[in-house]
Amino acid sequence: MTVCEALHHWANSQPVLRFPFDDASIPLNAIYVLFEQGEVAHGAKRIVRVGTHTGTGQLRSRLRQHFLVENKDRSIFRKNIGRALLNRDHDPFLPTWDLDRTSRLARETHIIDLARQSAIEALVSKYIQEHFTFIALRVDNKTQRLGLESKMISTVSLCEECQPSTKWLGLCSPKDKIRTSGLWLVNELYKEPLSIEHLELLRSACSWAPAAVDQGA
Repeated sequence: MTVCEALHHWANSQPVLRFPFDDASIPLNAIYVLFEQGEVAHGAKRIVRVGTHTGTGQLRSRLRQHFLVENKDRSIFRKNIGRALLNRDHDPFLPTWDLDRTSRLARETHIIDLARQSAIEALVSKYIQEHFTFIALRVDNKTQRLGLESKMISTVSLCEECQPSTKWLGLCSPKDKIRTSGLWLVNELYKEPLSIEHLELLRSACSWAPAAVDQGA
């Protein structure tokens, strides 16, 4: 069994969460792993994104930014889902969606159709909430958490068996790295993968189990 296969089987054995989720079911500091409907690898749900947070105790807030807060400039994951949806539909709003309007100057400079953007944000929320499930792996130490996140991403991106299905939305992404990696990510790809020792470290670090458990796909 390869390390990636072992990672998938172990990750698939963890308590699965979906929207709507209760904050109490999610640790404060953790690595999150996303699965997407219809995506399979190693005979299990395929890992399509690995992420974490940098601020202490901020995982719940980060997940809300992905699943709930309709502001693509606060979540690159949301932005990439929107890009793929727009590119799939050959929607001319894509260049506007790409704009970052976080700063006041940017908002004043880029005058856009806010109603149209709001409608796309709603579509992104609907897609994420209906198609993704996730697990949260508690790792309290920030340095350890960031290191394991990077190695998990590299492990999956380097695995020849972790190929997306022909219907995967990410294949419509305008981002080459998303299409070729099969992951909703552009950073930490193809670097140092997990070793058996790293995988054991990850398993031992994840000693927290959420109260609300949903083992559905």
